[in-house]
Amino acid sequence: MNKKPVIVYGASGYTGRLVCEFLREYQIPFVAAGRNKQKLEDAMAKVPGIETANYEIAVVEHSVEALTEFFKGAKVVCNTVGPFSRFGTAVVEACLNADCHYLDTTGEQQWMIEMRDTFSEAYAEKGLLLAPSTAYMHAVGNIAAEFCLENPTIDSINAACIPTGVPTVGSTQTVMDMARNKQYWLENNELVEIVDPMKHAHEVTIPGFNSSIMALPWGGGSIPLWYANDTRVNSASSLTGFTNRPLMQGVMALAAHYEENLKDLPVEEQEAQLDAMAAGITPGMPPRENRTIHRLVDRVYGVGPKSQICVTIIGHSAYIQTGLVQAFIAKQLINKGPNNVGFQSPCKAVGHHELYGALEGFGFCDMKIEEF
Repeated sequence: MNKKPVIVYGASGYTGRLVCEFLREYQIPFVAAGRNKQKLEDAMAKVPGIETANYEIAVVEHSVEALTEFFKGAKVVCNTVGPFSRFGTAVVEACLNADCHYLDTTGEQQWMIEMRDTFSEAYAEKGLLLAPSTAYMHAVGNIAAEFCLENPTIDSINAACIPTGVPTVGSTQTVMDMARNKQYWLENNELVEIVDPMKHAHEVTIPGFNSSIMALPWGGGSIPLWYANDTRVNSASSLTGFTNRPLMQGVMALAAHYEENLKDLPVEEQEAQLDAMAAGITPGMPPRENRTIHRLVDRVYGVGPKSQICVTIIGHSAYIQTGLVQAFIAKQLINKGPNNVGFQSPCKAVGHHELYGALEGFGFCDMKIEEF
């Protein structure tokens, strides 16, 4: 049984290490957990100021039974082990068994639907939070949407997430897994399947760029799911576009390759080939983000019958922001518990003013609100 309040599962990975970094900033004791002790030790050695952190390293088998026993005594599990459609369900089930709040960094919409439908009610009955996609993408869009919805006449949300940089191997594996699944937006209070989401790119105009950015539904996004049962919102859509156009074109080409060559293969063979292609897009562990290079624009339009609001959040360092988002929400859960239980968005979990305040306080972003 763990005596520390937070477990970072997958701490040897790029994102897991960043979560540990901000748990140290908040002086929260944690366990850096995974399957390989040497990789965990190497990762922790790279966390700035780790010598002042209250933490320990632990190795655990990836099974519901082993994880349940390992999680007991903790309050929050931050799961960064993806693709989540392959590895996440066991962690969600184990957290429920062990009475832990659950956070992760997924963007896999189909898997999120499955987790919501399978586990949300049971989590809520125990007073626990089930919060997949607690990450820069799409938590910052969630913040912007909530500021739009402060105007009670707004009933529709149109979000765009525009990062500069290259996704990690894990993120690209997630994208490749999305190519196999249906993708949905919220339209008139129903989740409606997007037709050919990886074949037709959208051109998005955003502040700071004279040319348009190629964007895709990127699996459908988390925002349509978060607002699917929200009485304030009738419709919600989400687009994501990296400013690197060849990267976006490459993602579309890989999705087409899947449709033409892989979709009829056995699942194991599909996964092996998709993983190899993902590694080809983002080989190895990327370097730490640079705020002068890895800039971000999140823009959300809130639309109503007689009003429109545009909330734009300018920031930097998407993966580092993810580390902060996870650690801040973990801190809030430890100190006062969640604002809402069961399947929830980051903002429903801890409040959009509070989450934005954490990001702004660390110097990661600034916001502009325009009303029309």
